[in-house]
Amino acid sequence: MYRGMTVGVVVPAYNEEGKVGTVIEGLPEFVDRAYVIDDGSTDGTWAEIRAAAERRNAGHDGEFDDLVVPIAHDRNRGVGGAIKTGYLRARDEGLDATAVLGGDAQMDPSSLRAYLDPIADGEAGYAKGNRFSRPADWAAMPRFRFVGNVVLSYLTKVASGYWGLMDSQNGYTAISHEALEATDIEGMYEYYGYCNDLLVRLNAADVTVADVPRSAEYAYSEGWTSHISLPEYVPRVSAMLLRGFARRVGRQYLITDYHPAGLLYVAGTALSGVTAVGAIGSLLHRDRDGSLATWVLGLAAGLLVFLYATILDQAANEHLEVRVARDRGADETPEEEPVPAGDGETRAVEGR
Repeated sequence: MYRGMTVGVVVPAYNEEGKVGTVIEGLPEFVDRAYVIDDGSTDGTWAEIRAAAERRNAGHDGEFDDLVVPIAHDRNRGVGGAIKTGYLRARDEGLDATAVLGGDAQMDPSSLRAYLDPIADGEAGYAKGNRFSRPADWAAMPRFRFVGNVVLSYLTKVASGYWGLMDSQNGYTAISHEALEATDIEGMYEYYGYCNDLLVRLNAADVTVADVPRSAEYAYSEGWTSHISLPEYVPRVSAMLLRGFARRVGRQYLITDYHPAGLLYVAGTALSGVTAVGAIGSLLHRDRDGSLATWVLGLAAGLLVFLYATILDQAANEHLEVRVARDRGADETPEEEPVPAGDGETRAVEGR
């Protein structure tokens, strides 16, 4: 247990022979349950999981009879599908908090406390890593990942309503039992964009999210490889975020309640779309009727309406975001139990 909470860990693994065993062996002592999911691997991942689980379970004495629960998918469902399997098991078994540690050994298990603290403090129901909170961490991130991450982070801001969060693709996370109960985990996206989709679903459940500073050095250590194909990943995730945005705005501002941001989003999107098509048509016809300027002005007006909607949207969702102070990031969490801040002291978690 950690600070009175039972702690679960989900470890998704796909063809991680030679790595996933290291993750299992390195699980912190306060972890009560680890769901290690072989997501249809074609190498020796499953045998490695079973062997490491047997070693850890043999010496385990805790809240559950076994520390490690090996789970095998009969086919590859994607990292989101593997995490969904672990989340549902953790929810059913009533774990107070459940974290995710990748089976590729690119997440430092000694940093796990930093993700659990916002939940233990009652400040957030979900905590995620953020490699953009400190400029020094950017240098370790490959350039193509940096650019893609920034673009997808801003698309996720629009889709999810968590405007103050960055690094939405960060997979180092922890979630409370209450958040698991309130969020539509069954419908969670199973491809690599699961973490972006989950933020949209968390907002629909009114879950407060904390950004935890995380170093990029451990994530991109020697031998790092990516399973993501950008030509496939970007279109699929962008389409998923567009659907999530429409679902969130409709639910939050037009169906369950009224807020002017909803109508402004609709008006801005419609005006921008119509005038963009008109401007393109005018260019293709070489502006024979002199209407290009009118279309461009209409497009500018539509974008301004959409921009104003984002400002209202940000204000409406600001209460669902907290940030962990930079000096208490995921790679700098003290070993001892944190002491509550008194008068005149700086809090470890600050509201946005």
